Amino acid sequence: MDWAGERGIFFTRSRPYKKNDQATIESKNNHLVRRYAFHFRYDSSDERVLLNRLWKLVGDRLNYLTPTIKPVDYASTRSGRRRRVYDKPRTPFDRLLASRVLSPAQEAELTAYRDSLNPAHLAREIHELQIRLTLLAQEKTERMEPASIPSALPDVRKGIHVKVS
Repeated sequence: MDWAGERGIFFTRSRPYKKNDQATIESKNNHLVRRYAFHFRYDSSDERVLLNRLWKLVGDRLNYLTPTIKPVDYASTRSGRRRRVYDKPRTPFDRLLASRVLSPAQEAELTAYRDSLNPAHLAREIHELQIRLTLLAQEKTERMEPASIPSALPDVRKGIHVKVS
């Protein structure tokens, strides 16, 4: 707390009297951070460099190439239950273009950038970075495994052998 206070970082609750707000943030972490960077501990400068490269690629993939749906309304079913109504799947970039907030020069620049992206190449680069991050974090993660696990448990890396009678 002292270290953070010296740097002007203050810890607060998400919203007053909303103790379950943290779950919302964790669900977003699970969606992107855990999906692409897994549950490993990254704390070296080499890992930071790789993560920065990874997030740029992930951002390009999600913002330019991955269509998403957005809830636009609610409707009632015949039984009276409410259900969400979604719009047609579009990429975040397409939604940005449809909003008409960009100048023509910005639209042309971003469209040219999107057209230069190769989805297969992006996927390969993301996968290569994930492999390198996993190798860097493997030793640290294995050291953090609890030593208090009883030795009577089988070593899951060797597989589980069951005697058949």
